[in-house]
Amino acid sequence: MNIISLFSGAGGLDLGFEKAGFQTIWANEYDKEIWETFENNFMNTILDRRSIVNIPSSEIPQTLGLIGGPPCQSWSEAGKSRGIDDHRGQLFFEFIRVLRDKKPLFFLAENVSGMLASRHKDALENIKKHFTKSGYTLSFKLLNAHDYGVPQDRKRIFFVGYREDLNITFEFPKALDDKLYLEDVIDDLKGSALPAQNKTYSNDDACELFNHEYMTGGFSSMYMSRNRVRAWNEPSFTIQAGGRHAPLHPQAPKMEEVEKDKRKFVEGKEELYRRLTIRECARIQTFPDEHKFYYKNLTAGYKMVGNAVPPNLGYVLAQKIYEDLSALGYGEDTQFFVKNHRV
Repeated sequence: MNIISLFSGAGGLDLGFEKAGFQTIWANEYDKEIWETFENNFMNTILDRRSIVNIPSSEIPQTLGLIGGPPCQSWSEAGKSRGIDDHRGQLFFEFIRVLRDKKPLFFLAENVSGMLASRHKDALENIKKHFTKSGYTLSFKLLNAHDYGVPQDRKRIFFVGYREDLNITFEFPKALDDKLYLEDVIDDLKGSALPAQNKTYSNDDACELFNHEYMTGGFSSMYMSRNRVRAWNEPSFTIQAGGRHAPLHPQAPKMEEVEKDKRKFVEGKEELYRRLTIRECARIQTFPDEHKFYYKNLTAGYKMVGNAVPPNLGYVLAQKIYEDLSALGYGEDTQFFVKNHRV
């Protein structure tokens, strides 16, 4: 089943959908720091590098599904949180514009939990109405990735819709019984990590495992305001898009409380406190080691990994969609017109 992907990033959502039986034939990503990573990992996908604002719907292929994660920075629970008033928040409506014009059988959109803040209530309800008025039966839910095969506490909201004429409603899968923890995914990487060159620059080909390098440098007072260490038998803290805020490696003991909003490293153990490497973060996000991230500055690598939808979570959702559509007669042999053109 062919699909298209908007705001594709490093391709975490696409990986999950491909594992479930879908094929991303066309993707869109405007961030030039991501292009090399996406194109090297999705050799059979056409990547359109233009801003979605400048891409007419007529130049986007017709497919069965539309997936993507419109930029989430403006909805974040940190910062100014301007939401839909920010031009990045308004990109959500570009996603809806493509949905209305292409009319695929289904869509899936992901975003941060900050959209649920009371100050964004009206904007969120407005987005929901746009989805339903576009002719889709909408399902909406806050999910924790740790419930779906991801060794990390990561709460995100998902919009999933089926075209109304299908007469079905998407039901979010139940949480999986088996949970993954840090020791399940990064225990074998002990001892081979490299510190970045000059705090943030890549070691290039010197890493024994691609991307197994970490940012160095000091820790801000905000960072030191709470514990940043999770134990081996726990899920990771949320993998964020900024390397400065990457969780600390579980080899270190948990940080000690000095006073309210102030922590310190355990005396005599300071050398154990390092940020997780980009590869460790990718493992925690459930990217396979074969999925390589290309960058000169580690900040770009952490950003790509942290902004991604964990492939394992994407897979669980995609698998349910694939099953629903297959039950309606759609499958690998579905005859569906797809315009074959390159941008």
